[in-house]
Amino acid sequence: MKQLLLMTFLTATILVGGSSICMAQENPEKQTITVQNNGMTVSFDMIYVQGGEFWMGATSEQSKAAYDDEMPSHRVAVSDYYIGKTEVTQALWFAVMGESPSQDEDKWSDDYGLGDDFPAYYISWNQISYFITKLNGLTGKKFRLPTEAEWEYAARGGAKSQKFKFSGSNTIKNVAWYVDNSQPVAHKVALKTPNELGLYDMSGNLFEWCSDWHDDNYYKSSPVDNPKGPQDGYMKVLRGGSMNMSASGCRVSYRYSNDPGDVYYRNGLRLVCE
Repeated sequence: MKQLLLMTFLTATILVGGSSICMAQENPEKQTITVQNNGMTVSFDMIYVQGGEFWMGATSEQSKAAYDDEMPSHRVAVSDYYIGKTEVTQALWFAVMGESPSQDEDKWSDDYGLGDDFPAYYISWNQISYFITKLNGLTGKKFRLPTEAEWEYAARGGAKSQKFKFSGSNTIKNVAWYVDNSQPVAHKVALKTPNELGLYDMSGNLFEWCSDWHDDNYYKSSPVDNPKGPQDGYMKVLRGGSMNMSASGCRVSYRYSNDPGDVYYRNGLRLVCE
């Protein structure tokens, strides 16, 4: 991990299309972004992840519960990046988009969790592409979805990994909202214990979309350096489990997928920034 730098905070405010964005330039361990748009002011943290090598997939602490598409465990190297401290919240989604992602009967509600600090759900992979385009236009940054490898490396704790079964612990109730403790509804972000990197809810709460296409057999031929998944496919990868999944489905190596146009109450997102 890079040495913590002590420095004076510098704040820049940029006007874009009548909206102002305040960006705090901090030490490299964290970037705080404040978006002022659509009558809202929303701040969120991006946590620095030092790149490195790790074993991805059905490693020893996962193996008894692992599925075939988590095999074989294989060596992967990822470059440095920043990842969201939490899942994207309803407040941030609304600030950027100006509306919730309602579709027919699928909308944010008390049935599954409603409020600024709740994670944004009922979001398709396709809708996320539009959200990120708007966010990048507002901030001048390069946000995107994590690759599946980046997601798993961060969930495992990156260079600080203690090789837990779940993200931050071998005891799931300490770090995750899952079927046995969630009722099952989404909960406000950052209420459980964070993992080794200070990231919250990477096990449980909501599934998180990744950029990769899903392929059950991809791990058999995955490149080592910064793998980005198959070139094409039908389903996009989701990671982390959700509030209605068993403990097995919230493990750091568990893989799931949905059609990129589908929306579900258990699917959300976490941002990466280069």
